[in-house]
Amino acid sequence: MKKLLIASLAAGLFATAAAKAEDITLRVHYANPTLWTEVQQKLADGFMANNPDIKIQYDSPAETYADGVQRLLRESVAGNLPDVAFVGLNRWRILESRELAQPLDGLIGDEAAFEKDGYTRALRSLGQYKGKQWALAASASTLVMYVNPDLVEKAGVSLDAFPQDFDGLIDLAGKINALGDTIDGAWIAAHDWRFQSVLGSYGGRPMNEDETKITFDSEAGVKAAEFYGRLAKEAGMKNYSGNDARQAFVAGTLGIYIDSSSYLTRMVEGAGDRFDVTLLPFITAAKDKSSIYFPTGGSAVVMLTDDEKRQQAAWKYMRYVTGPDAAKVIVENTGYAPTNAIVLQDDTYLGDFYAKNQNAKRAHAQVSAFAGPWYSYPGSEGVAVTDMIAAGLVDVIDGADAEKTIKQVASDVSAKLGFK
Repeated sequence: MKKLLIASLAAGLFATAAAKAEDITLRVHYANPTLWTEVQQKLADGFMANNPDIKIQYDSPAETYADGVQRLLRESVAGNLPDVAFVGLNRWRILESRELAQPLDGLIGDEAAFEKDGYTRALRSLGQYKGKQWALAASASTLVMYVNPDLVEKAGVSLDAFPQDFDGLIDLAGKINALGDTIDGAWIAAHDWRFQSVLGSYGGRPMNEDETKITFDSEAGVKAAEFYGRLAKEAGMKNYSGNDARQAFVAGTLGIYIDSSSYLTRMVEGAGDRFDVTLLPFITAAKDKSSIYFPTGGSAVVMLTDDEKRQQAAWKYMRYVTGPDAAKVIVENTGYAPTNAIVLQDDTYLGDFYAKNQNAKRAHAQVSAFAGPWYSYPGSEGVAVTDMIAAGLVDVIDGADAEKTIKQVASDVSAKLGFK
């Protein structure tokens, strides 16, 4: 009897050890900790509750998507890549070009069934290149205006009569800036994605369709660069860092903060009882509204592991963080628009949320109406050229001629990318 008991216990311990040996811990990379840390933990908790045999271990987050991609490139050289990575929607192609991202088509299988699960053709397109699926969109945002209605009214403008063109916006920003030495009118980052958004408002594009020529030195690109210069010259825009601008806005000393809709939750929480944050759609400048696009910011999730067994676990995780339950968490905690169509079709997910959050409804409506590709400059120099664009915009803010500067930047970017 004692031998049977010992044998039984031994068998049980062996089975437990075998089960534990089957457990998988996935390493996951993400960036932008201010926005994502709490949300990522909620996603991990939800996934692990449903998949107890798969553990999620986060690498320390990168500060920005650009920093994150550079880190992943270094880790690839060292042979230390994570299994899965959240990267900017304009960054995953850098990983694809280095043959680091794994194609997902074989894991997707039946496209019709995949679409029924909320992955529409438009959403899938955000992670496709040359007919293959390399990434799944996890969050989406476009450029919006966060407005302090108290400062707008003090400047003599009714919120109901908020400007609908860039001339009016700059004029209002100047009036707010004149309210006092501690008050600033408006701010927008000298950053490629923000510049692409202003460019798209004028109907312009950064490159031609086959990505062989830079086109942001067009009339639309000149006007977009001039917008930066005019905000500085006519409305006193300071060359803030992003964090400083956000802090100024929630403190009530910046009237109009122009940035990603993904910051909505943070802006409302930060302002607290000081004022009611109002989110308004960005200016649509082109006469032909069909030519307008706002590049879709946000993140995509890519698979980096080439181990077949780990790929199966990684795919389960990727499907969860891009599924409807995760989309609900992301929308409610960030301000990003959902990237799974089910939550837009089924009111049980976000119906009550939208009824109580008109700011989010306006932001997500803009995504629906004007979302377009966040152009990723091709090749291994993709990150470097976005830094060149940002530096050119800083020069314009500091007083350089907008047309000459943006045309020179376009020439330099073309040379960097090897375009003729």
